[in-house]
Amino acid sequence: MNRAKCIMVQGTMSGAGKSLLCAALCRIFRQDGYRVAPFKSQNMALNSYITRDGLEMGRAQVMQAEAAGIEPDVRMNPILLKPCSDTGSQVIVCGKVKGQMPAKEYFRYKKQLIPDILEAYRTLAEENDIIVIEGAGSPAEINLKTEDIVNMGLAKMVDAPVLLVGDIDRGGVFAQLYGTTALLEPDEYKRVKGLVVNKFRGDPTILEPGLDMLREKTGVPVVGVVPYLTVDVDDEDSLAPRLTRAETVKPLDIAVVRFPRISNFTDFGPLEAHPMIGVRYVSAAKELGQPDLVILPGTKSTMDDLLWMRQNGLEAAVFKLAASNTPVLGICGGYQMLGDTLENPEKTEGERLSLQGMGLLPVRTTFTKEKTRTRVQGTVSAALWAGAKLDAYEIHMGETVVHGEPFALLADGTPDGCVCGSVFGTYLHGLFDTGEVTARLVHVLCEKKGLTPEEIKPIARRDYADQQYDRLAEGVRNAMDMEAIYHMLNEQNGRDDV
Repeated sequence: MNRAKCIMVQGTMSGAGKSLLCAALCRIFRQDGYRVAPFKSQNMALNSYITRDGLEMGRAQVMQAEAAGIEPDVRMNPILLKPCSDTGSQVIVCGKVKGQMPAKEYFRYKKQLIPDILEAYRTLAEENDIIVIEGAGSPAEINLKTEDIVNMGLAKMVDAPVLLVGDIDRGGVFAQLYGTTALLEPDEYKRVKGLVVNKFRGDPTILEPGLDMLREKTGVPVVGVVPYLTVDVDDEDSLAPRLTRAETVKPLDIAVVRFPRISNFTDFGPLEAHPMIGVRYVSAAKELGQPDLVILPGTKSTMDDLLWMRQNGLEAAVFKLAASNTPVLGICGGYQMLGDTLENPEKTEGERLSLQGMGLLPVRTTFTKEKTRTRVQGTVSAALWAGAKLDAYEIHMGETVVHGEPFALLADGTPDGCVCGSVFGTYLHGLFDTGEVTARLVHVLCEKKGLTPEEIKPIARRDYADQQYDRLAEGVRNAMDMEAIYHMLNEQNGRDDV
């Protein structure tokens, strides 16, 4: 029976570039002829995805699976935490909702999930040659080490060699790497087989004195200085640079409301990649301006984020734009907000039992404890994008009753969403992934502004992503000592077959 070798990427902090480096290694190993799969035992993110079998997992491992050239599988991310407040999360185990837990309760509970983690890992390892494992945060978070199931705790469970990655773009990378190794326990320290300096801008030769001192002080080789690579792949949510983009210089201006609990903003990657579309994220009414399209995206806390819009003036600003015939699109939680009422009889969305919606669509939503998780195909029926083909997914709490025209018709004849004038609502994530909706949107918005759209053949998100994964792999392969990486793999149990 095949038993995969593994390598684990840990970071000195959140945002050090672990996810991207794991994706690059997945692509490189695949290019070199190996069956490879990503793995992260526990992910905390609001960007999630529905697999072909209707299970929910984090987008980071979806991105890495795509880089590996394989179908995303919930075993790659057996535990997903979706924050619903500053102190609690929805806990998803093996793709299904386990419940909501305060942080303290989950901290005590999580070791009970080790059998689920190891079973997911074991079955993946039986089907692949290499498993690329991503850690979370930093292995030197002392307060979390005793109950760790995602960094060194997991590395011990699966006997993984570790690459430790530091982010030089934020500054202090030598202190990051040295300080992290110094805080590890002796058995943890022995697992660190290589250091990586990530996101470097400039000539790497100027780093040599620092790298020499780093090797001397840590006793660990530096196996790569990875440049700051400009590649367009899905981000983890909280630290994504795109969420801070406040201005665009492209002909078409799309404003996405940046909710405090924004989720699945990966929906807008295909829009951002289009040469005629500028996507910016707004958090205040004064930032909204006069865009060509306003999007209310998904959110993990629909009622709270609607109140946030109401209190900071964004709701009134969206009303004004809708009244002037500016198209407004709501996706998932954003769609629910656009309706007449939000009912919360089971307190799924906190203690508030009901809330008046924005009243821009004739729909009423009732939140339930059951989560809809499904992949769908269909065709847009709404005039703005009529006829565009869809390959999307639904992931939401709540049922919506519609008294109006549907936004789309699914392959089985089921209607989705609602349209009223220039306001559109849909439950469909991945709306722009096929490229057809994007192409139709560009045509209509250009016509409205008196612009001539560029003749660009629609490109599916997956085809575009493949181009980006190849660029990423090339950049990392050129910057990393891949011979040393393969040596780390071959050191496991003395095997030399990789």
